[in-house]
Amino acid sequence: MNKWLIAFSVILPTFIEIVDTTIVMVSLDHIRGTFSAGVDEVTWILTSYLVSNAIVIPMTGWLSRLLGRKNYLMLSIAVFTASSFLCGIAWSLESLIFFRILQGVGGGGLQPLSQAILLESFPKKQHGMAMAVFGIGILFGPIIGPLLGGWISDNWSWQWIFFINIPIGIFSIFMNMIVIKDPPYVQKTKMRIDYVGLALLIVGLGSLQLVIEKGQREDWFSSYFILSFFVVAVVSLVLFVIVEFFSEQPVVNLRIFKDPSFSAGTVVMFFSFFNLMSSIVMLPLYLQTLMGYTATLAGMVIGLGGIVTVLVMPVTGVLIQKTDPRYPLTFGILMGALAIYTISKLNLYSDFQSVLITRMLLGVGMGFLMIPLMTISMSHIKKEEIGNAAGINNLVRNVGGSMGIAFATTMLVSRAQVRQVQLVEHLNPFDLNYQIASQKLSQAIVSKGYIGDYLSTRAAEGLMYAQLLKQSAMLSFNDVAFVSFIIMLCILPLVLILRKGGRGADSSKAQPLH
Repeated sequence: MNKWLIAFSVILPTFIEIVDTTIVMVSLDHIRGTFSAGVDEVTWILTSYLVSNAIVIPMTGWLSRLLGRKNYLMLSIAVFTASSFLCGIAWSLESLIFFRILQGVGGGGLQPLSQAILLESFPKKQHGMAMAVFGIGILFGPIIGPLLGGWISDNWSWQWIFFINIPIGIFSIFMNMIVIKDPPYVQKTKMRIDYVGLALLIVGLGSLQLVIEKGQREDWFSSYFILSFFVVAVVSLVLFVIVEFFSEQPVVNLRIFKDPSFSAGTVVMFFSFFNLMSSIVMLPLYLQTLMGYTATLAGMVIGLGGIVTVLVMPVTGVLIQKTDPRYPLTFGILMGALAIYTISKLNLYSDFQSVLITRMLLGVGMGFLMIPLMTISMSHIKKEEIGNAAGINNLVRNVGGSMGIAFATTMLVSRAQVRQVQLVEHLNPFDLNYQIASQKLSQAIVSKGYIGDYLSTRAAEGLMYAQLLKQSAMLSFNDVAFVSFIIMLCILPLVLILRKGGRGADSSKAQPLH
């Protein structure tokens, strides 16, 4: 079967699943109005999907062996498509949340399955190109999702953000029924179900995802709710690791971490997406809350940067077939670090061009980083374990991105308070500069129509304090970006542990980077 036809067949449902992760974000206000729900209640539409999605992802390899990979792929698409229809006809917020859980269960296996099938369908020397195709799908989805969701919600109704999945899902089932074939080592086999490991995985990842998604809103560990779920997550995941190492047929085969290249690649993947996703989230916040950009202009900045990533990925896919993949990976890390460093230097007077260049640098970094990293991490894995490795790889990427966003939003709030305290020290009525500035502002306000010294003085103080809050928020953005920049640089030594991978690599031994 033609490898590009296979690639199209598996990328299409994966792309829709990723679009569905972000398309709901811009439709929450419309959904909230339909069901007369509060902001806290409606965010469960996002959280419920992410929790069920996170639980299923690492189980992909095990479910492929239990059901047969083609069967599991078609079942995943069918569940995702059917639950999309149910989401569209939901009659209450509770029913919508339940159907979103089902949708997450259906969509969770699509990314790892498509990644595993692509790696098997392309020759080893073309794994970089295969991962470029995969990367375009998973990175273009978050670009098109918010734009499509906003347009549909404004011009049709929010229900159609789910209904549009139905014809694509049906077509995907038909394509995969014809195109995909199971290799002998992933066909349906008799297995003893590891109930203990399965239960610990569900409880552990579900609790962890709830902590990540709700932590900022609930003030983290000052909340008994967050603290309780954090303890449950830690205990469950530690027990899960112990149980899986001793299980003969584990839900997730953790022995794969004995491969130093896969282990190092997993760590690099976690911290790369930890930093990159937090930076991507910070930029629109900076533009809309501090610079006064409209949602359209902010979306233009984010979208153009994403397009740069999509354009760079095929180039990277070709490049790593001709050279050591660790070189473009190193370049990608350095470009990502440079982009994050430029964010730490933005201010309240930065122009559109400067911000756009920063986002485009970040897009170049992601394009050069993601493809070589996935190729190196996965190229030395036995074919029988590719599904298992792909599930772990995707889980780590998603959790890293979620934690990065949680880290950024939490640190933004705390650093803004610290910076505010520091700046307030300079608003001293006995300070000469403060007196001069206050007097000039007061006179300017009087000239605009205020009558009386008292009102103009109070107004001047209010304007100065508002500017202080704005400056402290700007400095907190810079602080978060600088910390992310340092973390990004600390990833570089791990590249030395990675095997060469790519064209003609020897999978039997590690090759040091020269």
